[in-house]
Amino acid sequence: MRNRVEMDMDERKFAFLTRMGDSALILSQQLCKLCGKGPALEEDMALANVALDLIGQARLWLQHAAEVQGAGGDEDRLAFLRDVHQFRNFLLVEQPNGSYADTLMRQFFFDTWHYFRLQALSQSTDARIAEIAQKSIKEVTYHVRRTGDLIVRLGDGTEESHARVQAAANELWMYTGEMFEADQVELAEAAACGVAPASGLRQPWLDHVGQVFAEATLTMPSPDAWMQKGGLQGRHTEQLGYILAEMQFLQRAYPAAQW
Repeated sequence: MRNRVEMDMDERKFAFLTRMGDSALILSQQLCKLCGKGPALEEDMALANVALDLIGQARLWLQHAAEVQGAGGDEDRLAFLRDVHQFRNFLLVEQPNGSYADTLMRQFFFDTWHYFRLQALSQSTDARIAEIAQKSIKEVTYHVRRTGDLIVRLGDGTEESHARVQAAANELWMYTGEMFEADQVELAEAAACGVAPASGLRQPWLDHVGQVFAEATLTMPSPDAWMQKGGLQGRHTEQLGYILAEMQFLQRAYPAAQW
């Protein structure tokens, strides 16, 4: 029988893995809603491809989380049979799609964090985590370049596009601080993996966002602004309930259905 210390380590690792998987999963679900609704055919296809990338990454993280949990479940059970308070995604990714500017800014903030996070985890001493990160960063490198280019095009575009992107940045900024929260789970798992905690990614993230915003002629909100938090501990906005109601309906209505 495992002792209490070993169980605590497994619990922290499970929490860490679900944080990575849940944020990718929920953001993918958000982007899937936009299939066929993009502002242009090329962008519609790009959004769908990013969603597919994220769902693939979510599957890897949650598959590993299920193995660590050791309760006989799998990634599908974690995705479709957990309740709202059991999800550990960032509040940022559950924010409504809104206008294209809102969708794009949400994606840009997340992609930039995601890139630096995976870059660090690629050097993890945990072979499985490093493997997942190395596979995922190939896709995320494209994601962050794409959204950065679009932010510049719209920010430095028409008066209306500039105003919409700036408004989206101002509205979503308060959800970005949570990505660098250094709680017990984060600090313990970072130490176990031999990588810097997420708090160490904040300055590179700010530098990149500031560089893109300057090129886009956008004003970056204050890094010292008040930030929302709670998603990593299972405290979410009402939006996540709507997302899960749609995402989980089929599995809950027809348990274990196969086709």
